[in-house]
Amino acid sequence: MKYCSVFLLFALMGNFAAAQNIVCSDSDQQAIVTKINTIRSLEQGDFGETLVRIGKTFIGTPYVAQTLEVGNVESLVINLRGLDCTTFVENVLAFTLINTKVNATFDSFVNTLEEIRYRGGKLNGYASRLHYFSDWIAENEKKGLVNDVTAAIGGAKISKEINFMSNHRGSYPFLRDEENYLKIKRTEDALNQKSFYILHQDQIENNEHLINTGDIIALTTSISGLDITHTGIATREADGRIHLLHASSSGQVEISELPLTDYLKNIKNNTGIMVARPVGE
Repeated sequence: MKYCSVFLLFALMGNFAAAQNIVCSDSDQQAIVTKINTIRSLEQGDFGETLVRIGKTFIGTPYVAQTLEVGNVESLVINLRGLDCTTFVENVLAFTLINTKVNATFDSFVNTLEEIRYRGGKLNGYASRLHYFSDWIAENEKKGLVNDVTAAIGGAKISKEINFMSNHRGSYPFLRDEENYLKIKRTEDALNQKSFYILHQDQIENNEHLINTGDIIALTTSISGLDITHTGIATREADGRIHLLHASSSGQVEISELPLTDYLKNIKNNTGIMVARPVGE
């Protein structure tokens, strides 16, 4: 892994003020250009259908955890060679969003990925990354990139104390820094002033017809202090059922063999799902 030339990248963009540390290998930069060209050749459907078609081009990509934990300073990490569940969703959404642009480029991908991954759409240190996925959904709804449809499809309102990161500080290298730790604590405090909706596990099958291909599915949990344990993309397959297209910790990007309802029954501590619907231009 090497640092891209930030000066060159943002000189091309004409936006020096937005320059941030970017971590990207030469092979990943080329892979993004190749992916953009591949996507242009795909059959285009509505936004959700296109998002799933783009997501399926990642099938077989290895699952790799903690790819964003690089160096000593928070950087915009671009890595298509290994994906976890969140970076898979972020990359697929970024590619789908720039697919609506006539002249999609590496630069536009970088800008879009930053917009998705960080609070307010701008990298401003470790705490600006949207670490909690319920927060990711809420923030990207503010940006107009997704709509949280959980309530609309039968979800129930809940409140839960969120403090997993601060309570497991030793598991997060960046939290050794006191400033980062205190900022994450403030984020958790803000989240704890809010409630969110979940579609409980025993209600998913009855409401499955309301889930669209391309919806982002976030798995809620009973684990103390944590909101979401996993995420992926809904895809209605040949059996007519919703399955999960995701970067599975079992090894790679894949489509769940079982329909979502049955898949979740095998997930320890799962309580249900949140559903975010991407918004196409």
